[in-house]
This record gives sequence, structure tokens and C-alpha cells, in this order.
Amino acid sequence: MAPVVVIAVVIVAVIIGIFVFLNFVPIPLWISALASGVKIGIFDLVFMKLRRVPPHGIVLPMIKAVKAGLPVSVDKLEAHYLAGGNVDRVVDALIAAHRADIKLTFERAAAIDLAGRNVLEAVQMSVNPKVIETPIVAAVAKNGIEVKAKARVTVRANIDRLVGGAGEATVIARVGEGIVTTVGSAESHAEVLENPDRISSTVLSRGLDAGTAFEILSIDIADVDVGRNIGAQLQMDQAEADKNIAQAKAAERRFAAQALEQEMKAKVEEMRARVVEAEAEVPRALAEALRSGRIGVLDYYRMQNIQADTDMRSAISGIDKAARDVPPGKS
Repeated sequence: MAPVVVIAVVIVAVIIGIFVFLNFVPIPLWISALASGVKIGIFDLVFMKLRRVPPHGIVLPMIKAVKAGLPVSVDKLEAHYLAGGNVDRVVDALIAAHRADIKLTFERAAAIDLAGRNVLEAVQMSVNPKVIETPIVAAVAKNGIEVKAKARVTVRANIDRLVGGAGEATVIARVGEGIVTTVGSAESHAEVLENPDRISSTVLSRGLDAGTAFEILSIDIADVDVGRNIGAQLQMDQAEADKNIAQAKAAERRFAAQALEQEMKAKVEEMRARVVEAEAEVPRALAEALRSGRIGVLDYYRMQNIQADTDMRSAISGIDKAARDVPPGKS
């Protein structure tokens, strides 16, 4: 029984080893590569797994490159994958560039891919230019009328400037700046409405694609509308500001006058208080004069008669004034 058990164990171990080998070594992928003309050894696939590189992500793009007639090696594809690039997209971009007769090397495509740009989309844009539509740009002519314009920019990707070149946002910003400058230099908004191509020709002549990843083919004004009368609005705002300043100054003068009036009233009240205080001292002074003999009793009574006569005259004058103020026909 012992030899039979040993043989059974050996057979099981062999079967398990075969399954492990087939699971670790992609035999079908290796056969597909050989059938497609890709020269790669089975141990190369094993080493890829040991380097944590998926063989399918290298062999399948390599098959496409060989079938397209591209001079690409497995080592380059594996190095690009290890650098964090998208191998399949780079190979597709090389095939598209080769079919469109665009000069693009693997090193250039890999650099564009590692720079974070979609190299396949760039190649497609080189073949089929893209139309970028700007948002509505508002500008003011010299007569103060606002003009709103929208432009469509036809661009083509510049493969040589994809690395380090500015993107679509820069192109849109530059076109918007050109629209504002062109409209602002016009004497009247009517000039812009009559010749909208003036905007496109002026903007296109400024070389807006310098330093960008695109080549501007054309700039077309899609829509031009008249906006607000900014000049009149500014004048109204200035007039309103002047009115508010004048009202503030008038209020300041009014408050100053009220403060002065209150100050004068306070001074009058103070003077009245002093008069009342002085009048209160008169009886004391008379009494002191009588005691000291500076005035006599006759002098005091004479002064009283003069005061009574003065009060009587004041009362009579008040009655006459009241009678003169009564309207005719009323008693």
C-alpha cells in the first residue's frame, strides 16, 4: 500500500504544481503573442509578474503596435507602465498618428501622457479640429454703450507644444481680452454691430495661440447684442452720489445751526438766571441801606411810587396793544 500512496501523493502534487504554474504563467497570452508575431519569452511574462506588471497590459498593446507596423519594444512599454503612464492609450495614439501621417515618436507620446494630457485626444484633435465656444463677453464702446459678444474658436492641437503649453482656459481668456480691447477702441457700438468681423480679424492678428498647446485656425463671432447704456448709468450714479453728498453737507450745516441755537438759548437762560439772582438781592440791599442810613424812608417811598407808576404805564400800554390787535368788527 505504501508505494500506491506515494504515487498518489506525487500525482496530486504534480497536478497542483501544474495548476499553480498555469495560474502564475499566462500560457494563452503567450500563445496569442507568438501567433501575432510578438517575440516574447514565457519567462519574460513570469518576470513581469514578479515586477508587479500585468502581462495583459503590456502584451495586448504590443500586439496592436506590431500589427500596425510600429517600432515599439516590450521594454519601453513596461518602463512607461512602471512610470505611471497609460500604455494602451499611448499605443492607440501612436497608431492614430501613424495612420494620419503625423510625426509622433513613442518617447514624445509617453512624455505627453506622463504630463497628464490625453495624447490620444490630442492626436484626434490634430486630425479633426475642435471648436471652443467662449462665454458671453461684455465690453463697452467709447460712447458708453455695452456690447455683448460670443465667439467660436476653431483650434487644432499642436503636438510639439502639448508639454508645457497652456490649455483651453488660456485661449478663452485671451479671446475674451481681445474682444474687450476691440470693442473698447470702437467710437460707437454701431461700428461693432455693422462689422462684427472686425472683432475676429483683430483678435486673430494678435497671435493668441503663442505659448499654448493649440493652433488657432479661425475665430468666428457667433452672436453680438447691445447691452446697457453704461455711460448713462455712470452719470446717474454720479448724480446720485453728488446729491447724497449735498444732502449730507446740508444736514451738517443744519445740525451746526441747531447746536448754535441751543448754545445761544443756554446763554440767554444763564443771563436770565443771573438777572433773577440780582433782582433777589435788591430787597436785601434796600434793607441794608435803610438800616445803615444811606437812604431815608421818604426816598424808599418815592422809589416805590416810581415803580408803581412804571407798572401802571406798562399795563396801560399792554391793554392798548391788545386792543389794536383785535380785528375790526369784533369786540
